[in-house]
Amino acid sequence: MSLAALTLSSPLTVSTTTKQKPRPPHNPKPKITCSSLTTQSQSAKQHLLNLISDQERGLKTQNDTNKRDSVIKAIDAMAVLGRNTVTTGDSLSATWRLLWTTEKEQLFIIEKAYLFGTQAGDVLQVIDVDNKTLNNVITFPPDGVFFVRSSIEIASSQRVNFKFTSAVLRGKNWEFPLPPFGQGWFETVYLDDEIRVVKDIRDDYLVVERAPYNWKE
Repeated sequence: MSLAALTLSSPLTVSTTTKQKPRPPHNPKPKITCSSLTTQSQSAKQHLLNLISDQERGLKTQNDTNKRDSVIKAIDAMAVLGRNTVTTGDSLSATWRLLWTTEKEQLFIIEKAYLFGTQAGDVLQVIDVDNKTLNNVITFPPDGVFFVRSSIEIASSQRVNFKFTSAVLRGKNWEFPLPPFGQGWFETVYLDDEIRVVKDIRDDYLVVERAPYNWKE
């Protein structure tokens, strides 16, 4: 067909109209909105929580490589969602309760507590950004507790440097001090009102939730 199409506007006149090229179909790229990000975050978070729900804080994962890989993959997905966010502000200050970890020392104490005639209760991280303190805490109900005090410095939007300053093993009527033993850093790769996801200097991982109470020495 020619570029000009003839149309009869009346029995006595002839007019020409230029044929317009057809426009390509409009396929706009999907917009990323706060709502879609929130939905994506909730879905990824629930997937992670489902994966670790029956892992006894990481005890079962130690000998299950496939499960460990699946959890770490889910953590990496959370880190992507948390990219470019600030996780070292005031919202980091809280009593955080352990849900899952790969940290061998913590898992050893949790697993072997029965050798001392007890069992591990809540395992906590107690962070105070303003006072630059971090306490790692393992409770042994009803009266026992082991905790390590640390000083912290905010290094970046997601990284915190820490240095152990002292450690204490405490029972009902006694207390045994231990020397400090290390330093390092951790990165909170995802943080919201409910959970926090962490990777540290040793490539260990930590998933914690906001505890329904504030732990005090």
